[in-house]
Amino acid sequence: MSKMNFSGKIVLKKISTSSLATKRLMSLFFILNVSFLVSSCGVYSFTGTSLSPDIKTFTIINFNMATAGGPSDLPQKLTEQVKEYFQKNTSLTLQQNGGDLLIEGTITGYDVLAAAPTANDQAGLNRLNVTVQVRFTNAKDETKNFDQSFTYYADFPQDQTLNQNESRLLPTIRENLVQQIFNKSAADW
Repeated sequence: MSKMNFSGKIVLKKISTSSLATKRLMSLFFILNVSFLVSSCGVYSFTGTSLSPDIKTFTIINFNMATAGGPSDLPQKLTEQVKEYFQKNTSLTLQQNGGDLLIEGTITGYDVLAAAPTANDQAGLNRLNVTVQVRFTNAKDETKNFDQSFTYYADFPQDQTLNQNESRLLPTIRENLVQQIFNKSAADW
């Protein structure tokens, strides 16, 4: 290692070979410990998924609407968001059909409910509640299959209509539903 002194001359400083060997040994020890810890945790991904390495593909069947109310494009937007989330957070390839993972969904609830009642028995807030029934099939491990309902809601002021708030509330509701579906199917939470 070299160093420059005040007169501009380069002064060589001797590095002890035992110090260098100790640093290399400690680096190797650290790398081995980290790799052992990661590999001993089983199937793990830094994106949070717990998918088996033999799963390579996924298929999302277009969600459909089985309830009155709600915007007509809600099933399509939810379907696209689930696809995008899987593509962004896994290394799986999207297939039109026959994927190792299959997700099908039906919007079964789109309800405005009274929330936060006041002393006058009136709602202080209204709540938009969206429910999706999801059927998940894992072609590689049937023990992971499920048919489950996911719900998320967002509140809006009682003195405003759903039409005034729907475009603001739905992106948050969809985002949270997608995360719930992903966590249950890919992260096994």
